[in-house]
Amino acid sequence: MSTDLLINAIVTLFVTIDPPGLAPLFLAVTAGMNRSERSQVALRASIIAFVVFVVFALAGTLILSLFGITLPAFRVAGGLLLFWIAFEMVFERRQERHENTAKRAITQDDIHGVAVFPLAIPLMAGPGAISATILLSGDFSSALDRVALIAILFGIVALTYGVYLIAERVEGLLGATGRTVLTRLLGVILSALAVQFVADGIKAMIAA
Repeated sequence: MSTDLLINAIVTLFVTIDPPGLAPLFLAVTAGMNRSERSQVALRASIIAFVVFVVFALAGTLILSLFGITLPAFRVAGGLLLFWIAFEMVFERRQERHENTAKRAITQDDIHGVAVFPLAIPLMAGPGAISATILLSGDFSSALDRVALIAILFGIVALTYGVYLIAERVEGLLGATGRTVLTRLLGVILSALAVQFVADGIKAMIAA
């Protein structure tokens, strides 16, 4: 397992999960809750999202095989999906869509339900992050590699949990301008990684 592979996994998962970008959404979803209730929601959402990630990290390729989908084909599809997410990030469409999802949940779910939807799914463990996890699981093929991938997932989910706990400070620190700059910068990085996923998938399909 190379250092480049580890860095690629960390960057890809960090960008797709986007802990800083989730801070204002967490505040919107938990509006009206006190600090204790917000802490409970943050912990519950983080645990659920981590479990979802672990399932797809360990059994992602098996799930694909059940539907007759090859990993190279999923690399191309997943890369295109990640590129679309990157496009939305650069042009600030992803944040708006997530905010609309959060607003709908406030009126429909109670404190415990909010942790499941929309915080854990789809804001944390969304299609892009799940796709990235399955794609990376193909590169982290050995048992030791999978442990490393799960450790990376745990670290980023733990970071997201920490962001939830200090969401008010993060929102104030970044501000509207800072959040816009960070989101667009991460979008550009993700677009390059997405293109690489597509290129690797096409190369593997041709070789097969």
